[in-house]
Amino acid sequence: MSERVLEIDGVSKQYRLGMIGGGTLHGDLTSWIARKRGKEDPNVKIGKEHLTHNQKFWALKDVSFNVDRGDAVALLGRNGAGKSTMLKLISRITAPTEGEIRIRGRVASLLEIGTGFHPELSGRDNIYLNAAILGMNRAETTRKLKEIVEFSEIEQFIDTPVKRYSSGMYVKLAFAVASHLDPDVMICDEVLAVGDLAFQQKCLTKMSEIARSGRAVLYVSHNMRTVSQLCNRGLYLDSGRLTYDGTVERAMELYGGSSARSVSRNLDEVPRTKDRGDTMRMLAIDFEDTQSLEYEMDSAMQFRLTSVAHIAEPRLRIRLILQNSIATPIAMTQTEPFEVQAEETFTRRIRFPLDGIAPGEYIIKMSLISGTPRGRTNYYDTIVDVSRFVITDDPAVNAGFIWSERLWGNERLKPLEML
Repeated sequence: MSERVLEIDGVSKQYRLGMIGGGTLHGDLTSWIARKRGKEDPNVKIGKEHLTHNQKFWALKDVSFNVDRGDAVALLGRNGAGKSTMLKLISRITAPTEGEIRIRGRVASLLEIGTGFHPELSGRDNIYLNAAILGMNRAETTRKLKEIVEFSEIEQFIDTPVKRYSSGMYVKLAFAVASHLDPDVMICDEVLAVGDLAFQQKCLTKMSEIARSGRAVLYVSHNMRTVSQLCNRGLYLDSGRLTYDGTVERAMELYGGSSARSVSRNLDEVPRTKDRGDTMRMLAIDFEDTQSLEYEMDSAMQFRLTSVAHIAEPRLRIRLILQNSIATPIAMTQTEPFEVQAEETFTRRIRFPLDGIAPGEYIIKMSLISGTPRGRTNYYDTIVDVSRFVITDDPAVNAGFIWSERLWGNERLKPLEML
């Protein structure tokens, strides 16, 4: 039985809004005095109202989960869901309003660039400072100093004050310290996005080693590639509440908003990143011969796309980009060119072969495009998330062979032929 290192029991965190925020002590005092006298706040910008002192905000509400040794847990959710608040509570930077957090062992936190660093001290001095904060004595830190410095890749600047470091150098040194001081729970909140790709991969490998060695990792990131590579369990937070605790694949699907699949969808109401609806616009999509948007491998999808053109276009195409469940593009296809007239509402029936696409959940991105005389692409309308569908495997056909999308990708090769 795995040893439990972290217990979150009914934790809630409440903040009061509008109490401070003048930027200076004088500003906060004048705002407070004005409110007490019933007068207008002199520090509020024109057109904005000051939040009342009674207004409260629950960043987290009744969250409970446990973490065992060897767990690599992804904490997912949209901005403002409460992920960083939870990590700060576990790191004891702030205390919960309600509930209890029980930690068995040492916690190493990497919540923002240069956490715990003193800008006037050198990189070497900050290693000893961070180690002391984490509970390591000087002899233990000296024994691991060479390994920490080599991992950080900044040997040349180790005796330079860290105030002169770039953001990438900060992250490299901070991660090297946190990961080499034997934490029982390691917490990392998005900071790896600052490092270069090679160092990100190095850090992910190190965190995987930490989890395999019997310690625990809590990881927050909006990069689903790194989440799928590192984590074996996913938690999904929505508006401060824990709504899912299970597989990392399902947590990523919830994060991507893949819970809804409809065979008919009004595309006219779907928001566009860049709305060019004054020329052409997709209005609706209707999928045929399916009730659940689930397809077997090597089958085909059929749908009708209805659009409106406000200008004439002799070489219009419908382009489809296929993305996997973590929104990584994996394939692109398009129709042959066709002509539309100005102010024409047109419908095209499309067949999309699914040959070679592995089992899993997929996202359809679609555009109305045409080619310019100079060979460039002119985009009339684009919808990032037109629909989502699932490809399933037939166990009778592929007995004993289970596809692992996280490890093998999204294209399934044909069987090998023996000659």
